[in-house]
Amino acid sequence: MQKNIKYQHNKHKELVDACAEGNRKAQLKIYDLYYKAMYNTSLNIVNDTYLAEDIMQESFLDAFNKLETFEWRSSFGSWLKRIVINKSLDSIRKKIDIVPISEDVTEIPEEEEVSCEDMDCKVEEIKVALKLISESNRVILALHLFEGYDHQEISQILNISYNNVRVRYMRARNNLVEQILKSKRQHVLN
Repeated sequence: MQKNIKYQHNKHKELVDACAEGNRKAQLKIYDLYYKAMYNTSLNIVNDTYLAEDIMQESFLDAFNKLETFEWRSSFGSWLKRIVINKSLDSIRKKIDIVPISEDVTEIPEEEEVSCEDMDCKVEEIKVALKLISESNRVILALHLFEGYDHQEISQILNISYNNVRVRYMRARNNLVEQILKSKRQHVLN
């Protein structure tokens, strides 16, 4: 089992080592392997195709320039994804400030939870609704739902408390569902 984990972390070691030596063909191969996933990661956070493209390109450039700092504690893809997420969040922070709701939040308030499972949701409806919610809410949802980070990891990424992340996630999810329901109502009325 340990051997498989080590193999996964070193999956592209030869390519990454070649990239570190400035081999342009190796860099292109790495780019081809990861660009779609990195673009989608950024797009899920920034919700802007042009900005996501720029962030993805800048992230690859940064990764290639900083390969000497990569220590193989994780896979290259995980390391690159973290660069993309950080750049995406930096881009959003320039526009808004993701500040804590209240650092004295000790428990999640009781609210009626609305769920997509109670409705007939389609992927397109969710994508449209994501564009309608605030950027700070979309960031929390994207990191949790699309990138698979748990609340503790998100609290570290955004530098806010764990409870704050949980509250924001619950509110963001409910806001997303409300947008979907609103869109469905408007569709029925038209």
